Amino acid sequence: MEKTYSKTSSDTMSKMSPKEDTVRFLLDYSKALSVIDCNKWKFEALLN
Repeated sequence: MEKTYSKTSSDTMSKMSPKEDTVRFLLDYSKALSVIDCNKWKFEALLN
């Protein structure tokens, strides 16, 4: 059972590769996101 599970998992992971545009979008979004802590409140700001 362990061999079957490992083989299926590795086959699936090799087929999953994100596009370069998707990775770039996520990295740019994370760089632009700013979280501001103010007392008990948290504010999220997207700095474009």
